[in-house]
Amino acid sequence: MVTQVSIPEFPIAPSVILGEERVVLRNISWETFDRLLEEAGDKRNTRFYYLDGTLEIMSPLFIHEGSNRFIEALIGAAAEVMEMNLRRAGSVTLRLQPKRAGAEPDSSFYIQSEPLIRHLDELDLKKDPPPDLVVEVDITSSSDRRFPIYARLGVPELWQYNGKDIQYYVLQDDEYVPVQISLAFPIVFADILVSYLQRRLAIGEMQAIREFKAWLTEVI
Repeated sequence: MVTQVSIPEFPIAPSVILGEERVVLRNISWETFDRLLEEAGDKRNTRFYYLDGTLEIMSPLFIHEGSNRFIEALIGAAAEVMEMNLRRAGSVTLRLQPKRAGAEPDSSFYIQSEPLIRHLDELDLKKDPPPDLVVEVDITSSSDRRFPIYARLGVPELWQYNGKDIQYYVLQDDEYVPVQISLAFPIVFADILVSYLQRRLAIGEMQAIREFKAWLTEVI
C-alpha cells in the first residue's frame, strides 16, 4: 500500500539550453578504452561511456553538475531520515570487458547491497555487485543511449533528470522500464525531488535540504 503524500509547490526554474559537452568516437577497441581511462586518471571532470566500440566522452557544465550534486544530497538526506545505510560511489568507473560495456555515472549508490561492499577499497564488477542506483543528469539531450550500458552491467535502478523532470526506471528482462515508485526510496516520489530542485534556486541548497528533511520526517 502506497502512502498518499502532498507535494510542495514551488516556482518552476527557467529552462537551460546547454548542460553538457560531448564527443562521440566510433570503432574504439576495448584496449584503447582501457588505455584512455588510465591516461586520463581520476582527477578529471570528464565521464566516459563505452558500448560495443562506441565511446562517448562527456564534460558536465555548471547546471549539470549542480543538479547532480543536489540530487545526491537529497538521496543522502533521505537515507539519513529513513535510517538507511548507503555508500556513495559517485562517478566510479563501472566496466565489464566480457560485456563490452563501461560507464562513469553522474552519481551512484550502494543501498540494498551496501553490506556486501562496505569493506571494499576497490570495486571489481567481475565479482562485486554493481551499484543499486545510478543517477544520470542530461540537460542537453537524452541519456537513453546509455541505458543499454547500465543494463549490461546489471544496475537494478536508474534515475534520469532532464532539467525539468525526473523519471525512475527499473531493470526488467535486461531493459529499463519506467516506474512511478523507486525501489530504493519508495516513499520519495520523483515530483518531490523536482520540487526541491526548483526550491533550492529560491532559498539556497542548505535550506532546501533542511525543508526536505522536515517534510520527509512528517510523512514517514
